[in-house]
Amino acid sequence: MSDSKDYLLGTDQAETQRLGMQHRLWAESAVSVWERAGVRVGSHILDLGSGPGFIASDLAELVGPDGSILGIESSPLFTQQFRDRMKALGLPWAEIIEGDLHDLTQLIGDRAGLFDVVYSRWVPCFLEDTGAVVKQAAAALKPGGRLAIQDYFSYDTLRLAPRVPVFEKVIAAITKMWNQTGDLDVMGDMPRYMREAGLELVELEVVHRIARPSEPIWDWPTIFWPNFIPRVVEAGAITQETADEFYQAWTDATNNPDAFVMLPPVFEAIAVKPE
Repeated sequence: MSDSKDYLLGTDQAETQRLGMQHRLWAESAVSVWERAGVRVGSHILDLGSGPGFIASDLAELVGPDGSILGIESSPLFTQQFRDRMKALGLPWAEIIEGDLHDLTQLIGDRAGLFDVVYSRWVPCFLEDTGAVVKQAAAALKPGGRLAIQDYFSYDTLRLAPRVPVFEKVIAAITKMWNQTGDLDVMGDMPRYMREAGLELVELEVVHRIARPSEPIWDWPTIFWPNFIPRVVEAGAITQETADEFYQAWTDATNNPDAFVMLPPVFEAIAVKPE
């Protein structure tokens, strides 16, 4: 994220809780990417946009004390939560640096060129200059190391069934607002960013899930709406009346056993640095 004050979803306790739930609901997908990216015992991993450390603690357990995790995070609150989490879990080989990802090379200093894996999930979509960050991430890798990214492309295909016009209106407003500072189609440009950074794209996959009200993954958007929709109203992208209609549509869908939501597709890109 370019700066914690600019992080669209906020950096408060409610967002910490949302991130924790999100990580658990998407843990299987993340572990699959880590395995394909070559995460092993003893690996040295750079975690871009670490948040409170949910990803980093899992990675630290996988790499063990012979490996290391270095997180980069712009939020002072999340940075402290990361440190508290690693201390509580007894994972001293997981460290964090507070700073802007656009200054990555400066932040990691003489550790550049020493990482086996650089990983980031749902962070590039917030960045002002993703291509520049990818180039610095590539420089952080050792020869043969891998950059693994999970993020959105075609976010605005998020749809509720049966279709409800106000739902699609709000999703369009979210997309327009987000794209003023970030890019919800960021994975559409990721192959080019990786190539321009001197990396070879070796995997490009997509995870496209649907959720029904009876399934745990339904809770992922459910906890997102009250965190973010008020920010969309505050920005003037939608009215409070539209927001209220949206909340009612989601409540109705939650109580409808025939409803489902097509979640935004999450793309996975893995690229290798030539030997």
